[in-house]
Amino acid sequence: MEPNKQGSNIPQIKNEEQYEALREEGMSKEKAARIANTPNSGKKGGKASPYEERTKEDLYEQAQKIGIEGRSKMNKEQLIKALRNH
Repeated sequence: MEPNKQGSNIPQIKNEEQYEALREEGMSKEKAARIANTPNSGKKGGKASPYEERTKEDLYEQAQKIGIEGRSKMNKEQLIKALRNH
């Protein structure tokens, strides 16, 4: 992906290697970018903290980053379900 230029609408990818791997697997640009830009990007299998161990505020922020609608009305369990099913 082309580096982000000032004034450009091209998003900056934080984990370029992961982004390219996801694109090669057939993911859309949007979904690959969303995954590659998460705080835990690059961590594999169980190294990211489980949703149940995170605060509701952390879950809300994650839901906001990936664009889950209705998140402000969700409780912790609903946020977890929405994040897992997104």
